[in-house]
Formats: sequence, structure tokens, C-alpha cells
Amino acid sequence: MTTDPAPTPALGIDVLSIFPEYFTGPLDASLLGKARARGHLRVDVHDLRGWSVDRHRTVDAEPYGGGAGMVMRPEPFVHAVEDLYGTLADRPRTVLLTPRGRRLDQALVAELAREPELLVLCGRYEGIDERVHQLLAHDEVSLGDYVLAGGEVAACVLIEAVSRLVPGVVGNVDSVAAESFAGGLLEHPHYTRPPTFRGLTVPAVLRSGDHGAVAAWRRAQSQARTRAVRPDLVDEDAGDDGSQELPPR
Repeated sequence: MTTDPAPTPALGIDVLSIFPEYFTGPLDASLLGKARARGHLRVDVHDLRGWSVDRHRTVDAEPYGGGAGMVMRPEPFVHAVEDLYGTLADRPRTVLLTPRGRRLDQALVAELAREPELLVLCGRYEGIDERVHQLLAHDEVSLGDYVLAGGEVAACVLIEAVSRLVPGVVGNVDSVAAESFAGGLLEHPHYTRPPTFRGLTVPAVLRSGDHGAVAAWRRAQSQARTRAVRPDLVDEDAGDDGSQELPPR
């Protein structure tokens, strides 16, 4: 009896971190765990301390010029990349997570999801030596205008967002296409059973069976919600300005 070979992953991701244990739960649970088990996705987390500069597994040093905190040295990152890929030139698209980077959005997520491989670099302490930015990073990415203790949580967000667009990871592809930001707007409200709960009733249009009316209601809700919560996403020139009032519930 023969078995079908495991599928070649549509996306392979390598992560460099000094806290590889941080990823155990997020990568093994839910969609990501299933996608990895089924071979649709490969994620390998590498302990950066394996490429440390001394027997004490040191990866940081005091900053030149003085200042608070420690800075991650360049050698572990560069040596890790050379060991993993042969040369720096052969590395895949490399994302360095840093507060100074481009804010992660759905457009960048979709762009990264089209890559066959990604390398994600996680920093700690006061930051990473600037030469790592110069030698390795194709992209510098931030989750938002705030500072985290390290890049691990940001890496988990990036991996989950990108992986959801990889074929085979999400069972219902229509659900991905209709989500917030996929069409430039926030997603419309969702309802399910029961029809009335604690005095709140599902809008009649959703129970009408009129698919055209349902689509129009959802579009209007998305536009109004985007206008109210995220006006920065509204394209006034395109006429999709979300200025409609929320239809009655």
C-alpha cells in the first residue's frame, strides 16, 4: 500500500529569535497547527544563541556612544543566515521587526504571502545593530506606533496574517476574500442564531432571503463603519466614502 507524498509547502518561514519557546503555542494551535501538520505551511524557529560569539551564548553588547540598555550584535544574525542559506545573497525575503518599520497592513500581508520563503528577524533589548538592517533586511515592519519587549509577538502576528492567505490554510477561501481590509473597508456585522437575544434582534434584511438586499446592507454597513472608525481608509475620490447612515437594526 502506498501513501500520497506530503504536499510541498506553499510557504516556508524561518524565524531567528533568542526565545524560540515563545512560538510553541501559537504555531501549534488552530489553523497554523493544522496547516503545518498537513504540509501546507512550514515554520521553523531557530535559536539565535546557537550562533553566539562566545561560550556564554552572548548575543548582545553595550552600545557605542553610551546609553541605556544593550544592543543585539550583528554576528549571530549574519552567521545564522550564512549557515541556513549558504550566502547572504541566497537568503529569502527578510523581514526585520522594528518600531521604525513600515506599519503592517493587509496589502503588505498579501505581498509577503506570494513569496515562496520568508525569513523573520526578532530583536530584543534596545534594538539590533544597524548593520543587520543594512546587510539583511529587505523589509522593516512594525505592528503600530508602540514598543514591545521584543519581536516575537510581532512575528506571531505576521506569520498568522500571512499564512491565512496561503492556499490550503483556511478551508473556506470566500471567508478570507470578504474580511476586513480585503476590499479596503472594515467588515460588516455578523449575526447567527437565535434571532432575538437579550432584546436585540437580527436585522430583518438578513432573514429575508433577498440576496441582493443582504449584499447592499452589508456594503452599507461596511462603508458606514469604516467612515466612523477608520476614516483614514476611506477613498473620497472613488466615491466609496462610507457616508451612508447605518441602516436600522
